[in-house]
Amino acid sequence: MVLFLRLGVLITVPITTEISIENLSREELVKIVLDQQLLVSKLQTELARLKKWVHGSKTERFIPSLAQSSQLGLGIEAAVVNACSVTNAKRISYVQTTTQEKPVPHPGRMKLPDHLRRETTVIEPEGDTKGLKKIGDDITEILEYKSSELFVKRIVRPKYAKPGNSGVIMGSLPGRALEKTIFGERLLTQIMVDKFVDHLPLHRQNERFKRYGINIPSSTLSDAVRNVCNLIHPLGVALLQELMEADYLGVDETPIPVQDRDKKGTTHKGYYWVYYSTVKKLVYFDYREGRGRDGPVEMLKDYIGYLQCDGYGVYDIFEKEKLITLLACMAHARRLFIESLDNDRATSEYVLERMQKLYAIEGEIKDLGVEERKRVRQERSVPILEHLGQWMKETYIKAYSGENDIVKNSSTAKALAYCIQRWEKLSRYCEDGVLLIDNNPVERSIRPVKLGAKNYLFAGSHEAAKRSGLLYSLFSTCKLHGINPEEWLSDVLAKLPTHPINRIKELLPNNWKK
Repeated sequence: MVLFLRLGVLITVPITTEISIENLSREELVKIVLDQQLLVSKLQTELARLKKWVHGSKTERFIPSLAQSSQLGLGIEAAVVNACSVTNAKRISYVQTTTQEKPVPHPGRMKLPDHLRRETTVIEPEGDTKGLKKIGDDITEILEYKSSELFVKRIVRPKYAKPGNSGVIMGSLPGRALEKTIFGERLLTQIMVDKFVDHLPLHRQNERFKRYGINIPSSTLSDAVRNVCNLIHPLGVALLQELMEADYLGVDETPIPVQDRDKKGTTHKGYYWVYYSTVKKLVYFDYREGRGRDGPVEMLKDYIGYLQCDGYGVYDIFEKEKLITLLACMAHARRLFIESLDNDRATSEYVLERMQKLYAIEGEIKDLGVEERKRVRQERSVPILEHLGQWMKETYIKAYSGENDIVKNSSTAKALAYCIQRWEKLSRYCEDGVLLIDNNPVERSIRPVKLGAKNYLFAGSHEAAKRSGLLYSLFSTCKLHGINPEEWLSDVLAKLPTHPINRIKELLPNNWKK
């Protein structure tokens, strides 16, 4: 019995150490050996993952070996070899020249932005300057910081009695985002941004308030978050409407722990389903209590266009929808071969090198127009995809017929099977220049949830998780459009009480005017 620790959980794996072979046939012995090989391969892969998780880098960067690949496949490689044959070689002469590199001048101190407020202090020289001619100023700029301040904003409205005791007049109170609260719009904005952009939980915010001499109960801060979310809920509805008008979406899901009030001391595993439009630069976090298909089916019931996702089986239902075209994510496929490098390095490197070529092409054409990107992909990417898809099929068949060294059901075999099953979807990005090779923009938008969960650990309830999803949606969209979330939310909170509901889309981050 082998014991090892996986992410804090002790796992026991039985390994046969004593086998009586006296009464076993050759076929039975071969099966035992193959089973043991598979088990060892799985354990080696698992151990490599654990070592990387504990000690290694999280990057998936791949650097190919110098001597690799041409022995494993033909097609593109054969064409390259033929093009460089000895009979076609020409003598090339080289002239070595030495150039004297000029030293790069130091750029000097960083220029401070003009929009920052300047506080000027004038220091006159010691002694009498009367009668001296001023010839200029020597200016030194220093970037300084002033701690945030809590202050009380008093609104005084004088009362005046009308003649003859006919009544009293006074000025009207200006409209407020939340009437029945002690918080002003700017403080409400700071609370929201601190938690959902800078990942500072409410109890830590209260510790900061205590340093300013005021203790705000956690329940009061929680009520403020809930009331702000109720106020801006129409913005979430408008954002979702605009998102679903796009014809190309990426989708991924990520777990979020949620406090379970029915089971004290435990948390429920909820999920954010994240929908992303690279064209419109919109993000929407839809919270669901589970990872079933009900969420995406409800969200995408009226959607028409491309949908890019990973290999999770829930999305397969959309393959039957004539109005939705599925794309797979090359980054997910690539990750499987990164993880199988220790299992079968030769096969994994062969695939990764060709995927690297595909990504190199994408890097070259990222600034081209839509039609030009499509043309280049058809000329350069499609041949690589066709060759690699055929090569993986042949390699997978050989593995199960015993013609190569790939172990059945190993991580390499599973990576091949994953790609073969989805290769048409993985290659579909070449059909349109708008489409992307992977779903990485969606995965990047999920990072705030991961960072936030490390600080506040869990959502207090399912309703709290939904409210958090609303704020993540709006703040992530702000980031995509280069908008300061503090400026946006403070302005929106001031405008919402009097803004017409039929023009609510004007306040979305992608439409907002500073």
